[in-house]
Amino acid sequence: MVSPGMIPSPALPGRAPYDPSRVYNYSPASDFEIEHGSSPGRASRQLGRPGAPVYTDETLLQDSIAKIISAKARPFTVSGRIPIDPAHLTLFFRTKSGITHSLDFPIDVDYDTPPALDVLISSCRPHPLLEDEGAADSLYYPTNLPLTTSLEIANHPILESIRNTLFPALPNGHYLTAVRDKLEIVTEGSRMSAQPPEGDSRVATVVVTLPVRYRGGALVVRSDEGEEETSNGRGGKSGHVEWTAYLANCTAETEPVQKGCRLTISYAVHLRTFGPSGLQPDPLITPSDYFLDNLAPIFNMLRGRMIAFYLTGDYGVNPAEVLAESLVPYLKGGDSILYHAVKLYKLSPELRWTAGGYIWPVDRTVEISPEVAEGSPYGGGRRRPLRGTFSTVYADEVADEDEIDHLRYRVEESGALPLAEADIVMLADKDMSGHISKERVPLVTGGVLDKLVVNILLVVYVP
Repeated sequence: MVSPGMIPSPALPGRAPYDPSRVYNYSPASDFEIEHGSSPGRASRQLGRPGAPVYTDETLLQDSIAKIISAKARPFTVSGRIPIDPAHLTLFFRTKSGITHSLDFPIDVDYDTPPALDVLISSCRPHPLLEDEGAADSLYYPTNLPLTTSLEIANHPILESIRNTLFPALPNGHYLTAVRDKLEIVTEGSRMSAQPPEGDSRVATVVVTLPVRYRGGALVVRSDEGEEETSNGRGGKSGHVEWTAYLANCTAETEPVQKGCRLTISYAVHLRTFGPSGLQPDPLITPSDYFLDNLAPIFNMLRGRMIAFYLTGDYGVNPAEVLAESLVPYLKGGDSILYHAVKLYKLSPELRWTAGGYIWPVDRTVEISPEVAEGSPYGGGRRRPLRGTFSTVYADEVADEDEIDHLRYRVEESGALPLAEADIVMLADKDMSGHISKERVPLVTGGVLDKLVVNILLVVYVP
């Protein structure tokens, strides 16, 4: 019988089950590893080499568990490999003289140093911070000179790996883009100290280690909380090219290169979105002049009024659970273009729920109150499923007046206001042509589960 909390061994069913509540001593031996369960009145024995360590320190165990959980909860760096043959990789650069050079990989400077590598090193400059300190070890290629490689990281899922690892909570509609930053060289006997922040809007940095053989020169990344991780890079190893990414608030330095030469290209990772709002509102789209020219007369003729447009996209959310404003980063199609265009006019649009001539405040969800109890002015017995304005079915049927009044009462109890009282001018075609966003809220009417169709409005005040 296995007691609660004890885990039987799946590999050795005949052995005693593992009990996580007991402390086990591990005694390495020359030929055997003997595991002794500690029990009262029994001392631990070691077989094999005298003085071999016995791992019984509970503090060490708990400290290791805490560190691994912390590292798992807040990763600040990630490394990976690009499955590319280094022989297919070429670096092109142009010096001040205007001559273009090409550098083929892989490179082993101990065996043969290509002339183009000497030209590249001679064209580099020492890092400014190290130059001021009089210890200019590491170099970088001037950013004003042309430089490119046959490796395009956009052709490999590097940014997707960075997003999944370092930015797991990044909402939909936000994307990572990479811009080549600089090429850096650490020669034999040199090192690269931590450089000052770049001061741009990057959210992370990617360092690709080019296939030049070296030894030492590990990349050490430190988080803002003092945690540290090391990446060796393994320059020149065949079959792949290695990369390391770390968050923008981290610092990175390269340990001394003992042999060879470490050659890397860094990329600045930026956060972009197709919408005009979110974590970092820097949209990738721009409304056309035609769109803006037609929007201007509307704003000019409706100054001092609150106006509203219907959105046309379906976003598959429950208005009873989320605010309409939370959909801003997820806007798509014409909805995104309209929102962005309004923002270009320095106005403050907001998204709000609407249904049946009512509109909810921007900070309210569509939480329809329960049915009114018996005996109240809007109470009564079992009702037929609602038809008409508020229903998704049988729109051609006319609901009883008391059912409409009952639903209006429940909608008003949820905080909604009539559009007339909100003084909002609805802007739509006369025949309401075109698709309109439709989200649905579960609604119990007379013991029958219906769905209340809710639309989305983009509301803005024109000063």
